[in-house]
Amino acid sequence: MELTIYNVSGALTDRKINLDDAIFGIEPNDHAIYLDVKQFMANRRQGTHSSKEKSQLTGSTRKLKKQKGTGGARAGSIKSPLFKGGARVFGPHPRDYDFKLNKKLKKLARKSALSYKVKDDGIIVVEDFTFETPKTKNFTGLIKNFKTEGKKLLLVTTNVDMNVLLSSRNLAKVKIIQASDLNTYEILDAGCLLLTESSVKEIESIHAN
Repeated sequence: MELTIYNVSGALTDRKINLDDAIFGIEPNDHAIYLDVKQFMANRRQGTHSSKEKSQLTGSTRKLKKQKGTGGARAGSIKSPLFKGGARVFGPHPRDYDFKLNKKLKKLARKSALSYKVKDDGIIVVEDFTFETPKTKNFTGLIKNFKTEGKKLLLVTTNVDMNVLLSSRNLAKVKIIQASDLNTYEILDAGCLLLTESSVKEIESIHAN
């Protein structure tokens, strides 16, 4: 599949790039995408939620009232889950939500996500660029040039350029990621995928069989 390369001004150049169909043109595997995104979201969970059981609470063990003759149920402890400030029944405890997926499945998921983006015309290839100074105005100009206002923009590069990174950090719907850190969730979450020319080659080398 061929895509025309744009320059940083948003204008078409006279050059084209061939996207590897084995990476950008496969039949997407939805279940692989589901598992990879599920793992990504699980890894983001802190798992620090905690609640106390009766044995962990401090409180009197004296009977609250006599056992019979009150017309109500027996109450043996102020720490009972039935009372305000009491313990919690089967409450959450700290745990790790992480689970493992094999590398081939994760690769398949990323290829599937990239293939979906190509089908939806959600990928733009731009020449490698940098900014002379770190200014938010530089990046907002880039967004206007590619007419991606209002969309989540994911810029994929090979190396971290500090001027480009600092120019984008005040923009809520913009994220910059290196090709080596590209993941299924970020690809699908972005409204537009802006790939630098060199990042395409790196993505293809990473995902080559």
